[in-house]
Amino acid sequence: MRLHHLRRASLACSLAIALSALAGCGLTTTKADGDAGTAATATSAEDFGGMDGLIAAAKEEGKLNAIALPRDWANYGEIIDTFEAKYGIDVEVENPEASSQDEINAATSRKGQDRSPDVLDVGHAFGISAAEQEILSPYRVQAFDDIPEGQKDTDARWYNDMGGYVSIGCNARVVKCPKTFAELLDPQYKGMVALTGNPTQSGSAFAAVYAAALANGGSFDNIAPGLDYFAKLREVGNLNPVESTPATIQKGETPISVDWDYLNAGYSASLRDKGVDWQVAIPADGLFAQFYSQAIVKWAPHPAAARLWQEFLYSPEGQNLWLKGFARPVLMPAMEQAGTLDATAAARLPEVDAAAPVFPTEEQSTQAKAVVGQGWGGVLAR
Repeated sequence: MRLHHLRRASLACSLAIALSALAGCGLTTTKADGDAGTAATATSAEDFGGMDGLIAAAKEEGKLNAIALPRDWANYGEIIDTFEAKYGIDVEVENPEASSQDEINAATSRKGQDRSPDVLDVGHAFGISAAEQEILSPYRVQAFDDIPEGQKDTDARWYNDMGGYVSIGCNARVVKCPKTFAELLDPQYKGMVALTGNPTQSGSAFAAVYAAALANGGSFDNIAPGLDYFAKLREVGNLNPVESTPATIQKGETPISVDWDYLNAGYSASLRDKGVDWQVAIPADGLFAQFYSQAIVKWAPHPAAARLWQEFLYSPEGQNLWLKGFARPVLMPAMEQAGTLDATAAARLPEVDAAAPVFPTEEQSTQAKAVVGQGWGGVLAR
């Protein structure tokens, strides 16, 4: 989901940094051992001498290679436009509809190339996988300590950014909308229930399998019932093989879609004028929350811009822009306490019967991903 860019950092500037850490290159010597930090190895804004130094270095690069960021997904269009206007940095998004695995593939296959993505925004389990593959660069944003435990890598190679709950979206003008996973098995929904892609590649589809597992006797340690559920959904003829998107919803090809609540809620607003009454329900029998994870690619062509992008996303401004797009920002509890949360946007979120989201551990997510990777083919073959 993101496009490529040519790196602007000149050889002269790189040499200057190595020899004297010239401030003109946007970096200063700040490490205790006296070595000059470089953008590619900076682990915090302090390695640039502070935010002003980071901003200067990022502006010098002038570009950011992003991938898999549809403009209508969690308000990313406004987020990108705001970042570009604020810093004068061009954000090019390659393959906006790509999956989390596509992002990782793009990074690994373009190591050392100017076309490599600078940053990734992947499903939580895929962020863990990317760290295990050693393709991520550690970087602590200024708000790192406010990110809840369990939603960040201790080495700061990835940290959750925003997310929500698995939900059921449905065109109420076509059918009576189901509100639980159990209802989706009803014969009246024959050929109607779609996912957003292959669960072995799509973070949202993977979460749908996890939610279905919880609705059918599974747990964070046991995702297998989710595979059994979708096998049954296919056997009764209700599983729709079409990958659900706003376009397929508008065309009537996917009248029911299991997707994140913030995406389904966003579709409700955008499709209303197009004759689609898109209703959203968070299934109480399969309550599963998950967040996407941000990460910087270790060989990012624009390392300073990549780090500034992270700082922007984890600022109150960036977090509230996600909230405006119906996504629940990871810093929502801290911002609510600090008084920086957009209360109006927060009040528009879909209702959920839970005091606070609960997440699987890294080990549980990794194991669940392995089980789905081995078993999804069997679901389709049954």
